[in-house]
Amino acid sequence: MRRRDLVGGAAAIGAALATPAMAQPAAYPNRTVRMVIPFAPGGGVDAVGRVVAQRLSERLSVQVVVENRAGGSGTIGGQSVGSSPPDGYSLLFSASTHIMARQVLRRPPYDPVADFTPIALLGGAPLILVLSPNRPQTTIAEIVADARARPDNWTFGASALGSPGHLATILFLKLAGLDLVVAPYRGTAPALADVAAGNVQMMIDPVLALLPLVQSGGVKGIAVTAPKRSTLAPSIPTTAEEGMAGLVFSSWYGLWGPKGLPDPIVSLLNSHLGEIMREPATVERFSTLGLEPIYSPQAEFARFIDADLARNAELLRSANFQPE
Repeated sequence: MRRRDLVGGAAAIGAALATPAMAQPAAYPNRTVRMVIPFAPGGGVDAVGRVVAQRLSERLSVQVVVENRAGGSGTIGGQSVGSSPPDGYSLLFSASTHIMARQVLRRPPYDPVADFTPIALLGGAPLILVLSPNRPQTTIAEIVADARARPDNWTFGASALGSPGHLATILFLKLAGLDLVVAPYRGTAPALADVAAGNVQMMIDPVLALLPLVQSGGVKGIAVTAPKRSTLAPSIPTTAEEGMAGLVFSSWYGLWGPKGLPDPIVSLLNSHLGEIMREPATVERFSTLGLEPIYSPQAEFARFIDADLARNAELLRSANFQPE
């Protein structure tokens, strides 16, 4: 064999040997991570998600950019992440609303459990029932009495179908023996604005999202859906104190990725999220938002989802809820 052939052959072999090493992907993450929040800015999910995004940015040493994609009861933002490559650069931060798509929508664009990778459970919070300021009622008993006498004058707003507030509203109506219109919105902020304006009369949603307007007098705070009063609003009674002891409900928040998200990426994110949720600064920030900084990694989160989904599906069936 001629020398030129030997040299060419050696170069080809060297290139072939080098190719696998050159093809190795860069360590995750090495560029901006997109965190989709499937609701409008200003709501409870948005407030919590931005805290998590900021702390992840600091720990991952890359930007974690929040992208609000509202609509479809959370499915527009969910679909954006579900259809993304499972590379860790598109994440979904949402509430329990996410897992309810099959139960509340006639034709959901995806299976919220099978088509996503659960990463971690990241906090929970009680809800609060609020009332339009132009209504004279100040208690649940007064609301129920008037709604029974004049049901056409009462409408519940809901931040999204399948949201904790929507499910708590269904439970409220069941316990009160009422059949009122429930109007879904594209997030907490637009629904709350209509309650304040008197276009709809009531809504139930997380304390952290509704309390500022309660404190400013924009809406009336009637009751919190928790076993005890919120430290953020100690003057507002619980639903039990208001005579509706069965109305105990909370919101929870979590992080998901597309289906097939690799275990090393899930583990890396959990290693950071676990530490973030234990940091004093996070605990203090969550406390100011009326949240409990709960943390459950992937396996525990998956079991939690199954149990919550079963409970909520049974609630919808008992209320004869029909998907829209």
